[in-house]
Amino acid sequence: MSKQLLHLVIGGELKELGGTEFRDTNAVDVVGVFPDYASAHQAWKAAALRTVDNAHMRYFIVHLHRLMDPETDHKGTHDE
Repeated sequence: MSKQLLHLVIGGELKELGGTEFRDTNAVDVVGVFPDYASAHQAWKAAALRTVDNAHMRYFIVHLHRLMDPETDHKGTHDE
């Protein structure tokens, strides 16, 4: 059994292209929390494809496991 590495997928309209600041934090789309990077990536891709026509709309994968356990070194792993 592999270690649970929680990931959050969120998105919304950005103030500026290339930035990371949301235009309206009340409108941020919380897609969900996922037990591994692979399932988070699937959810991220589906959400991003649904909004492909809006250049300011972006989705992100947040590595919650890194925030919960910052002492652990996760560099170089692909199951992030």
